[in-house]
Amino acid sequence: MEFRHLRSFVAVAEHLHFRRAAQSIHLSEPALSVQIRALEQEVGTQLFIRDHRKTVLTPAGEVFLEEAREIVLRSERALGRARRAALGQVGILRVGFVSTAAALLVPRLVLRFGELYPDVELELRNVLTADQVVQLGQRQLDVGLLRLPISVNEEIETRVVHREPFVLLLPASHPLTRKRFLRIEHLRDSNFVMYARKRAPGFHDRILGILNDAGFSPHVVQEASEMPTLVSLVAAGLGIAVAPSSIQLLHHVPGVVVRKLPRKLPLSEIALAVRKHDTSPTIRLFVELVRSTYIVPSKR
Repeated sequence: MEFRHLRSFVAVAEHLHFRRAAQSIHLSEPALSVQIRALEQEVGTQLFIRDHRKTVLTPAGEVFLEEAREIVLRSERALGRARRAALGQVGILRVGFVSTAAALLVPRLVLRFGELYPDVELELRNVLTADQVVQLGQRQLDVGLLRLPISVNEEIETRVVHREPFVLLLPASHPLTRKRFLRIEHLRDSNFVMYARKRAPGFHDRILGILNDAGFSPHVVQEASEMPTLVSLVAAGLGIAVAPSSIQLLHHVPGVVVRKLPRKLPLSEIALAVRKHDTSPTIRLFVELVRSTYIVPSKR
């Protein structure tokens, strides 16, 4: 039994007029009549009574219509989903992000992507930068929003989507809170809490480079694997920390004073990361949305 015959039958049953039914499915009336006769032969009974004045369903046709209409609707839905899947508009997309990206970027992207592609399920994962790189390579993530820089990786390409300054986190009792203008050199004699290098090597090394360029190596008393832990350690008075300014959107901890650092310092960057040469249309749709929404110009 051919789908086109069922579709033609439903059209005639709904219009009860061969000419109008033929027009609705873009067939000639003779071709439609041929299909209905072929269907009736396959079913083994007459489905319509047709004369010069009217077309009506036979009792068998009325029963057949209930099932035929459901088959046509389900088939059309299946065709539509298959076509949208080929365009990347159906499926699951696994998105990794660092915690600061969750506050800065993710909500807007999730809302807009859901509006555009409601049949794509976004599986959102809070994943540290180093782990994102591994999971992208192992195809456990499809796209990532991570902190730069990362080590050179032949499998992954990145594009900056956000830049922000670094800030200094100080315990409320620290003497530097009384300084009106801070220079990096003022931090020389302080104890430091640092973000663990194994969690984001490039990010850790960038902060270390800023301090080294000022002529000293920090006295690190504790490392933290998560940004909330870093802030809590500062609040407890263990040391000071350098962090992206967006940390203020996530963690408001009593006992921590946030101070600006000189503008000439390098910026902290969040990037969109994907596998090179990935042909997934769903990934391409997400990348296009991120690029149209957040991609920032390259530094000159």
